[in-house]
Amino acid sequence: MLSRVANSVYWLARYIERAENTARLVSVNANLVLDTPKGMSPGWEPLVIITGSEDLYRQSYKECDERSVVRFLIADTGNPSSILSALLMARENARIVRDVAQREVWEYVNDLYLYAKGNLNSGLSQRGRYDYLKRIIAGAQQITGMLAGTMSHDATYDFLRIGRNLERADMSIRIIDVRSASLLPHQAELTPFENIQWMSVLKSMSAYQMYRRHMQTRVRRPQVLKFLVANREFPRAFYHCLCEVEESLQHLPRSEPALAIIEQTKGAVQNADFDALEQEALHRFIDGLELAMIDLAAQIDATYFVVEPRPARAVRAAG
Repeated sequence: MLSRVANSVYWLARYIERAENTARLVSVNANLVLDTPKGMSPGWEPLVIITGSEDLYRQSYKECDERSVVRFLIADTGNPSSILSALLMARENARIVRDVAQREVWEYVNDLYLYAKGNLNSGLSQRGRYDYLKRIIAGAQQITGMLAGTMSHDATYDFLRIGRNLERADMSIRIIDVRSASLLPHQAELTPFENIQWMSVLKSMSAYQMYRRHMQTRVRRPQVLKFLVANREFPRAFYHCLCEVEESLQHLPRSEPALAIIEQTKGAVQNADFDALEQEALHRFIDGLELAMIDLAAQIDATYFVVEPRPARAVRAAG
């Protein structure tokens, strides 16, 4: 398989996943703003922080108000994490790999991009936003399912699987870090609203129902952290994504350096005491996971791709 094809398959999966994740974030945040008490709303700035785009955002927007942040995350083509940018790049990669994926995949990616572009006004309005984002999420899921169900599960599919799970793992730990720190101020009188905070974290990752099924307890901080970081069965949990990347890399040659990074990161997750991780310690722990994902992506680029690497999400400043 040509390195260029492998790179395009890898980034096709990453961009589709990125568009879906961004749509989920915007949709859940809109509901969260309505659910939290007046004066305690988390606002819209955390979404910019999650995507690691603070500097880029400030170049074009003065305030982190709803209208500006929604436009930045949905429609701004200068933002590589926006839905429209991600789907545009997914379409270009789908065009390149039409010989190794079903032609219908290209058609569905193209149709989803045209829908996202043609209905921007609906997506930017409060009235039409829910249906617009729901269509983006459903379309991304349809493409992911089609790829899984129609591609041969050979080396080409391994690169697609690696790309999807790296993007998903990166977004998962960003959501946990930023949401856990910034949703609600840490004051004793806000204890009744703690479950709203952590429910929003779960819903941002479509994890609420599976959390209740696996953990069989009410929504609480340590249990949510353990489920979203260390659960092996839930497909959006960080550890699950890491294991999926590991399994795919084991099918590929020259994968030992990347597998060593994964093994070390898995050990850090398995040894974590989530009951004892206060916010500052949690932030340091997640920073370590995020840096490991950056190292892993760089190692995959260096080992398998001779073309210029595509833009991953910006690295957040450690705090």
